[in-house]
Amino acid sequence: MKKSLIMTICLASGVMVATAQKGGISKEMLGEIRKAQQASPANRAIQNAVAANSIDALAKNHQNAGAFDTWFSVETKQQSITDQKSSGRCWMFSGLNVLRSNFSQKTDSLNISFSQAYLFFWDQLEKANLMLQGIIDTATKPIDDTRVQFFFKTPIGDGGTFCGVADLTEKYGLVPTEVMPESFSTDNTSKARSLIASKLREYGLQLRDMVAQGKKSTDINKEKTKMLGQIYRMLQITIGEPPQTFTYAFKDRAGKTVTPAKEYTPQSFYQEVVGETLNGTFIMAMNDPRRPYYKTYEVEYDRHTYDGHNWKYINLPMDDIEQMAIASLKDGKKLYSSYDVGKFLDRQRGYADTENFDYGSLFDTTFGMDKAQRISTFDSGSTHAMTLTAVDLDTEGKAIKWKVENSWGAAWGQQGCLIMTDRWFREFMFRLVVDKQYVPEQILKAYDTKPVMVMPEDPLFLPDE
Repeated sequence: MKKSLIMTICLASGVMVATAQKGGISKEMLGEIRKAQQASPANRAIQNAVAANSIDALAKNHQNAGAFDTWFSVETKQQSITDQKSSGRCWMFSGLNVLRSNFSQKTDSLNISFSQAYLFFWDQLEKANLMLQGIIDTATKPIDDTRVQFFFKTPIGDGGTFCGVADLTEKYGLVPTEVMPESFSTDNTSKARSLIASKLREYGLQLRDMVAQGKKSTDINKEKTKMLGQIYRMLQITIGEPPQTFTYAFKDRAGKTVTPAKEYTPQSFYQEVVGETLNGTFIMAMNDPRRPYYKTYEVEYDRHTYDGHNWKYINLPMDDIEQMAIASLKDGKKLYSSYDVGKFLDRQRGYADTENFDYGSLFDTTFGMDKAQRISTFDSGSTHAMTLTAVDLDTEGKAIKWKVENSWGAAWGQQGCLIMTDRWFREFMFRLVVDKQYVPEQILKAYDTKPVMVMPEDPLFLPDE
């Protein structure tokens, strides 16, 4: 049969299949779609403008683009701005910002910054163990099981929550930044993370085979320990060796040494600068309008260490979350908080407001989903943790705007900070970690009830990055 004839038959059969399939774009449907387009000079002008400019530049609402108020009626002490660079460690930067702020309240004459590289090393090793042990725990399930796929899909990552800060510091302590500074691979995590993830997937298959072969649990655990030794080596090469002891002298804000040098372990240093165990001192609140309020939930496997704490939260209306945040800020205490930071964010000004951009007018449509609908459809969720530092209140004590310390460097936004209107805060703020002393009794009682277990695949339970 001639080649041209074969091609003709194939094309014809393809057309018949396409025509027969229901739900596809038919010729008639395409005609209706094209007919709905506006062939006007204004529409052509918009097309030309978008072709040569960013959507945000064209959708910017210039009535909202002027100067905005940067004064706050309630503001905590300022501290130096950190920079997570090309990494997803925002949760760690925000959490450590809270800890060093708490330390500065105890003694205003001393200045400190905590090593993110040190805690990141242990975070990655612990997550590797969580993945490998999770593979062992689910080894009798088929490889396409949802939970098995959960471990293989993302064996290790940068993201996390404040629960990780609490568990990791309790277990491994803290060291100053000078003792273990950042490396190229902590500032730029993607390559090392990709290689370690690949190795963990390989190890995961080997562990599944050992279970299938009926190997003893002691032999499996011995092999897992050997595997973690290789992961430790990869972390050691890319991040550095975590110190077991170090000598350190505290300095004041001007950089002058104010205490004699002293030898510490990471754990003894933690006791000096933090003192108490964080677990049990705070609650995590979430605003999730899809679920009943004043109920407590726990996210399965959403933790940093296998023997640590799952992420547990109480779902609250924004009014309650705001009142707890205001109480903490009035007492000088910063808070860990997280947001869908990219929505309606004017990056150049460091200003978040729902009126910053008018996308609807640009595309001649509306974007009408509410917060619950955006969460349910993966359109919105917590993407970035920042440290809540200030609130501006009106004469009735209600919030007008909020301020956070970001971890994108001091040159970004408002000298490293982001200012957000209350209307934006209510739509795109999701998580708040607050000390129990600022939590009303009825909320504490609800928090202590048996939590409902939810799955990590839920749209709202992605880690902060």
